[in-house]
Amino acid sequence: MENDVSNSHSLAMNNSSFPTVINDGAKLMEQNANNIPFINQGAIAWNRMRREWVGDQSKRPHRAPREPTISWCATYEDLLSTNQPFSQPIPLSEMIDFLVDIWLEEGLYD
Repeated sequence: MENDVSNSHSLAMNNSSFPTVINDGAKLMEQNANNIPFINQGAIAWNRMRREWVGDQSKRPHRAPREPTISWCATYEDLLSTNQPFSQPIPLSEMIDFLVDIWLEEGLYD
């Protein structure tokens, strides 16, 4: 029993040093923060990889808006009733707009 009391007393004495260790670490971090500016290495790496993927946007020529590939009077059946490929590729955004318009007319899209 006496050993349990002495052990708990020694643990209590050791635990009392934790706040000073934490405070000292916080003070050290504050000193480093005041002397050295934070540099977000992750953001720098992400931007570098993004530039490799998409290229330098400032060097790309700006495209003029092009005429829609799908006729404004085209129907769902006109586009999808044949197995023949389209005469030219249809941009995804244009196809999505077309399908949403059709679905809205048919009450399938809220």
